[in-house]
This record gives sequence, structure tokens and C-alpha cells, in this order.
Amino acid sequence: MLARLSAVRAVPRLVVVPVRYTSNTEGGVAQGSKAFSKKEKAAEDQYVHQHEMELLAKMKAEIEKKKVELDALEKKQAELEQKKEEKK
Repeated sequence: MLARLSAVRAVPRLVVVPVRYTSNTEGGVAQGSKAFSKKEKAAEDQYVHQHEMELLAKMKAEIEKKKVELDALEKKQAELEQKKEEKK
């Protein structure tokens, strides 16, 4: 049993390292990379725009809630002032 374990451990592990090819010339690979970068930037811009629109919608909803709360408080204040006037 121990002999098998040591035999398994003795096997070297292969490490795969990706190879990158670069080209300084204008060509299919370089243009494809530029096109991909443009698409990627467009997708990022669209995501950011959508995220900002969602945030704005949340803010607008929160503002509306605060307006309702403010109206209720103003109404309560008016009632209290009216009661105060009646007591005089």
C-alpha cells in the first residue's frame, strides 16, 4: 500500500502556461482585438448606464416617499397650530 502511494506521489504534475502572441502590425488579429475592445467598452457603458438609471429610479421613489412623509408632518403641524389658536 505504501509503495503505491509513493509511486503516485512521484509522478510530476504538468503545468500548462498559456502562450500569448502579440503583433505590432495591423492585421486580422490586431483588428479583432480592437473590435473586441470596442464591443467590451460598449457593453460596459451600457451596464453602467443601466445601473445609474436603476439608482435614479430608486432615488426618485425615495423622494416620493419623503414627500408623502413631509405632507403628513405639515398636516400634523397645521392641526397642532389650529388647536393652539383655538385655545387662545
